[in-house]
Amino acid sequence: MRPETLTDGSVWLDVPTAADIDVVTKLCQEPSIGEWTSMPVPYQRSDAVEFIGEMIPSGWALRSPTWAVRTRPDGDLVGMIGLTDNGDLSAEIGFWLGSAFRARGLMTAAVALVCDYAFRPDEPGPAGPVAMGLVRLEWRAFVGNHASAAVIRRAGFQFEGTIRAGAMQRGTLRDCWIAGLLHDDPPGPVGDWPEGI
Repeated sequence: MRPETLTDGSVWLDVPTAADIDVVTKLCQEPSIGEWTSMPVPYQRSDAVEFIGEMIPSGWALRSPTWAVRTRPDGDLVGMIGLTDNGDLSAEIGFWLGSAFRARGLMTAAVALVCDYAFRPDEPGPAGPVAMGLVRLEWRAFVGNHASAAVIRRAGFQFEGTIRAGAMQRGTLRDCWIAGLLHDDPPGPVGDWPEGI
């Protein structure tokens, strides 16, 4: 796939580079990020080097793009968002945001941009496919991750249930929530999620 920058004028998503390694390392020291992701804890600079230098380029090559989240085109990375290809025209969305940048609508805007990109028809371009032409996006989060659930609910994802022992976190199976968004679902927040999620 051809890497593409996405923006709505309030948030910018682009491919992380080696210049982001130290910021990623710093942000990933936050306990709230390690608590709700499967990234290594403690997170080392070598983990960021491998992620940005190897995993992100291979992800783009395999239809699993990752973007840095920024508050301006030339700004520091404040979070990450990406898609993992599931095959069958579907992918799983995942994201994290530094605590200092939460409650500003940044991740809600980023999710909207990535959903639009994922569902846009897959058209050939001179440097590779443009967009993905997916039919379904899936979100999974460890049970209790209410902040992530709030973002996804605002994006129009429909809650589909709880999967017992559905996701691995550093060698431990944890229950997870699952929600889905189809390419022809109506836009906007979904109001019928279970109470307390």
